[in-house]
Amino acid sequence: MDSQSVTEMSERYLMRTYRRAPIAFASGQGARLVDLEGKTYLDFVAGIAVTVLGHNHPAVTAAIRGQAARLLHVSNLYQIPQQAELAWWLVDHTGLARAFFCNSGAEANEAAIKLARKWGRTRGDGRFQIIVAEHSFHGRTLGSLAATAQPAYQRGFEPLPAGFVAVPFNDLGALQDAVTPDVCAVMLEPVQGEGGIHVASAEYLRGVRRVCTDRDLLLIVDEVQTGIGRTGRLFAYEHFGVLPDILTLAKGLGGGVPIGAMLAGGDAAEVFVPGDHGSTFGGNPLACAAALAVLTTIESDGLVQRAATVGAYLLERLRALAARHSVIVNVRGLGLMVAAELSIEAAPVVDACRARGLLVNAVKPNTLRLVPPLIITPADVDEAVEILDAALTAVTQPTEATVIRD
Repeated sequence: MDSQSVTEMSERYLMRTYRRAPIAFASGQGARLVDLEGKTYLDFVAGIAVTVLGHNHPAVTAAIRGQAARLLHVSNLYQIPQQAELAWWLVDHTGLARAFFCNSGAEANEAAIKLARKWGRTRGDGRFQIIVAEHSFHGRTLGSLAATAQPAYQRGFEPLPAGFVAVPFNDLGALQDAVTPDVCAVMLEPVQGEGGIHVASAEYLRGVRRVCTDRDLLLIVDEVQTGIGRTGRLFAYEHFGVLPDILTLAKGLGGGVPIGAMLAGGDAAEVFVPGDHGSTFGGNPLACAAALAVLTTIESDGLVQRAATVGAYLLERLRALAARHSVIVNVRGLGLMVAAELSIEAAPVVDACRARGLLVNAVKPNTLRLVPPLIITPADVDEAVEILDAALTAVTQPTEATVIRD
């Protein structure tokens, strides 16, 4: 089967929930993917910030094979050693108290929303509202979609669950003004990923932490995209010197195997009791074995520091590229979570990069997102920037376009 045949089958049989590129991949190794026709691509999408160790990493592959040969699934009716060990690792590295496992970021955020609401009820005053930030993204289930303050994602699914109040991101005064007796929590991303890679200021997040402490609110930090070393710290909140009450994780946690987690500290960690929440597949032996392999490899190989170092180099190279291409109006990011904002539509640039062997994606109509695996090297960055340079030239000056790579 070739990519065209797969594309035709997808168009015929799959629901049209994605705008898929007309390529299908057969294999991957490290930061490279190979399509069904044998063409190689440098992967700066990483499954949307998921494959933090790249493709076919030996530690993850061995963990999956070994666990699959023993036991895939037993359900949460029983003790699961891998789940207990993973919970210990996350608690030990965050300073929070307890973990709940699920299958995705949306599910992790749903768990956080439920926990915050029940916690609000325990205060005796019936608090239930959660303050969120404009341009946030917390998932596509109805609850997490209601928390996602982007009308484009919500349109057509009304009425959404009530209880969410949106305020401008990085505006502490607006957030303070939104606190009423009905508010139980604030839910924020340290870096807004789907919103265009907008980084919170340290002053803002520290101020939010103070407001939550002073007003007896929970601070929920959504690290579904920023967590697991992506920003040059194991968790992005560490950049800002704050500790959340509730933390949500997914994407990079399993290195490609679906898993999400919600952690909580303080009295919030004791709110859930049996029957309050659950997940059939959440935290099964296979997913937890993969996650443990990802986390121990990131730690042993120093990949968090590499994300910081190589991420800074990527920003530097993109800013130098912006000096040569006036259509790049802004470059921003943290670690290996980087955006290039354009004055033109991003989609043609994405296509031109793909034609030349580089995978990037458009996170907004005019914004390119680059979230490569944490194993990326400076040489990979140089190659990616060279291809992006050629792609921008091809789109903005087609008569001067460079030759497309085989």
